[in-house]
Amino acid sequence: MLKQLRLAVLGTALLLGPLFVFTSCDELPFDLPVSESEIAEGLREALRVSSDTSVNQASQQDGYYGNLAIRILLPPEVATAQSYINRIPGGLGTTLTNELMLKLNRAAEDAATKATPILIDAITNITITDALSILNGSDSAATIYLRNSTYTSLKTAFRPDIETSLQTVGAQQAYSTLTSNYNTYVVPIPFLNAPSINTDLADYTTGKALDGLFHYVKLEEQKIRRDPLHRVSDLLKRVFGQND
Repeated sequence: MLKQLRLAVLGTALLLGPLFVFTSCDELPFDLPVSESEIAEGLREALRVSSDTSVNQASQQDGYYGNLAIRILLPPEVATAQSYINRIPGGLGTTLTNELMLKLNRAAEDAATKATPILIDAITNITITDALSILNGSDSAATIYLRNSTYTSLKTAFRPDIETSLQTVGAQQAYSTLTSNYNTYVVPIPFLNAPSINTDLADYTTGKALDGLFHYVKLEEQKIRRDPLHRVSDLLKRVFGQND
């Protein structure tokens, strides 16, 4: 209704030209409507800001481990067997699982910067049609679009770095030690019927790392949509301000 009123007033002003005299754009009685191209560029800018901030947050030490919302927990196979792992002699099982969880998160933090060029490429290719749909969508519509557009490429790009990081931070060694001790000391005990552990640690960690990264992107998108103070440019203020 407000948009229709603005257009009506604008049309009247154009028809009655001489009766409406303004010495500058600042004296216009209302803001001109936001164009579709401005909306598209505004969405691109919002996602660039969100992505840059998110990658920076995720790649910091404790970007994952220090954030309980995205901390990477033990693989399900390990978590299921936790009560059995705790029976490894000398408390070694508990020590190893704690060490493993920390190092999984360190690996994700170490690989996070790999996301930047892939995210930027997807953001650059947002169309006007996509932008209009995203702007009028939910508080996480842009994040959902970005995740759908980049997840496969990100997983392919992340995995080698995650594998390297798992080795670098010692997670792979910790995991091998854990599973070796568990399979040696616990699985053979007849009455326990404890399952053996064999999971793809790199694949699991990569998936969780991407989940955490998009969690950050979603939070940043919501800040821009909901809080005018997070609209750091005139374009963001124009595009997102019309929905306030």
